[in-house]
Amino acid sequence: MSTDTAIKPRNDTALKHDPKLNIQEPRMFKVIFVNDESTTMEFIIECLKSIFRYDEETAHAKTVQIHEEGSGVVAVYPFEIAEQKGIEATVLARNNGFPLQIKLEVDG
Repeated sequence: MSTDTAIKPRNDTALKHDPKLNIQEPRMFKVIFVNDESTTMEFIIECLKSIFRYDEETAHAKTVQIHEEGSGVVAVYPFEIAEQKGIEATVLARNNGFPLQIKLEVDG
């Protein structure tokens, strides 16, 4: 009786289909603040700093741009993150009595 009874793997297995990976980068979305007559510049600066991690100088410059141009892109993220940041900013604005409008648009 032979003691060599171990099962040996077969190496002749072939794939029937060549897998095609169609992986794409996630689409990016712009978070856009829309200027209005009620939301203060001070609030926008604080919102940019607390939610979007702007420093004081950059937040001030972006706020002036939004004020002068009527709107401005404050960040670009994949959809889920852009949506969450937009919701956070909207909730913060409403809790502070401001009608700040935030839009999301596909980047590119």
